[in-house]
Amino acid sequence: MSNKSLKHNMDMSKIVDDYLTDNPDFFLHHEELLSKLRIPHPSGQAVSLLERQVQVLREQLDGCNERQRQLIEIARENENLADRIHHLTLSLIGCHCFEEVVSALNDELFTHFQADAVELRLFSCGELDQPASTPADNPAVIAKLKAFLDNGWPFCGNLDPNQLSFIFGHSAESIRSTALVPLRCNDAYGVLAIGSRSEERFTAGKGTLFLNRLSELVSRFLQKVSLPGV
Repeated sequence: MSNKSLKHNMDMSKIVDDYLTDNPDFFLHHEELLSKLRIPHPSGQAVSLLERQVQVLREQLDGCNERQRQLIEIARENENLADRIHHLTLSLIGCHCFEEVVSALNDELFTHFQADAVELRLFSCGELDQPASTPADNPAVIAKLKAFLDNGWPFCGNLDPNQLSFIFGHSAESIRSTALVPLRCNDAYGVLAIGSRSEERFTAGKGTLFLNRLSELVSRFLQKVSLPGV
């Protein structure tokens, strides 16, 4: 097809499109055309305009139903998450010391959040600036941890073996994905680490709304209890 013919067809298509848009009752006065018009179908068979309209409406309805199903599922997940956070809050309210906070977090995160490993680490403000005084052999691990705490945002994803070993100790070998929650309590920094044996549990694309809430919640309760020396 020449460029001239192609342009002519495009112009005609535009004219027809504009006319039908401006005259939505056109087919009311030309009903016989509805049965005569044949439209190509993905299956290779031509169908009438009415059949095609029915098919399009069905596809749109299927899309709406799927979207509704997704929204209902999200609402259920959010409701379930809110219930678990509420239960965690009630458990923390009864804590009077650092050890009780750690115990409550372990109980709740293992039982209700399906965690495979939980660690809570605290550092003094100057400790992370002096890697030699920390129990880690790799200064790069401390540098990355300090950058994470300075950033102040939760992290979801995979950690390298050195980071896993520093945070989870003997449990590190079984951890495939991790959520890191930054904490701030008085003059100390902290990180709450939640590990999973599943690579898909904590991925970079996961939302961090719950982790942000957890950070605020745990930080607030740590400020109210007596902390061990850091």
